[in-house]
Amino acid sequence: MKEYIEERAVEIGNYIVETRATVRQTAKRFGISKSTVHKDVTSRLMSLNPALARQARAVLDVNKSERHIRGGMATREKYLHQHNK
Repeated sequence: MKEYIEERAVEIGNYIVETRATVRQTAKRFGISKSTVHKDVTSRLMSLNPALARQARAVLDVNKSERHIRGGMATREKYLHQHNK
């Protein structure tokens, strides 16, 4: 694996753990695709730093379990703003 990819995977793992960021937020922050974030966290990081990979994966699992709630809140906000105009 190329060195910059390894560095990016570790950076992404640290960012997710520190900020509790979602895959989408992380992808936007690093200017990469969501699938690249997922690949970095689930497979590349596991071979580089298994402890960090487990921590990052735990954050992503929590985010995944809460996504339906965030989606509902976003929809609610959208309609509240439309109604107030």
